[in-house]
Amino acid sequence: MSQARNRVRIIGGRWRRRLLDFPDAAGLRPTPDAVREKLFNWLGQELDGLVCLDLFAGSGALGFEAASRGARQVVMVEQSRHVLDALRASVASLQAETVVLRLRDGVKFLLENTQRFDVVFVDPPYGAGLQATVLSALPPHLNPDARVYVEHDGSLQLPAGWVIWREGRAGKAHFCLLKRIEPGHDIAPSGSLEQDSNA
Repeated sequence: MSQARNRVRIIGGRWRRRLLDFPDAAGLRPTPDAVREKLFNWLGQELDGLVCLDLFAGSGALGFEAASRGARQVVMVEQSRHVLDALRASVASLQAETVVLRLRDGVKFLLENTQRFDVVFVDPPYGAGLQATVLSALPPHLNPDARVYVEHDGSLQLPAGWVIWREGRAGKAHFCLLKRIEPGHDIAPSGSLEQDSNA
């Protein structure tokens, strides 16, 4: 992969148009601009005061986008030291004081950490099949009305207690915004489902 392709652009907020470098790494595929634009339309363009978790940070595209849009704190978890070094360089370049980096496996981080979040980004390598495992472990880490973004290959099986709030597709990538179901409720709120095959 050429150096020119190993870059991701922040599309909104105070760091809009800033380019971030990321290294070659197995399974690392930044969320495309169009998908991020759709996601932050769903979440609201500003995330002022929210605490976010980018669980498989990779290039940092989702976490830095959230920080750029005013998130109070963004915790980025990445298990590759090589990739984390690139994230650390991006934090320094942006002077991103609200971003906290953790060198850890995403699932182990959830088992060991007690912090709660308002927005969680779940975008592990497709072949790892970790989405359902992560969703099962997430509930104790969520604040009321939290939203969880998931990218997957179309084979996502939701554990009990989750509903799709919004969903879309871009090429082979499927993505959705999830919400926990409150006890005693088993259907999504009326009008909450949105499908977009041209994100």
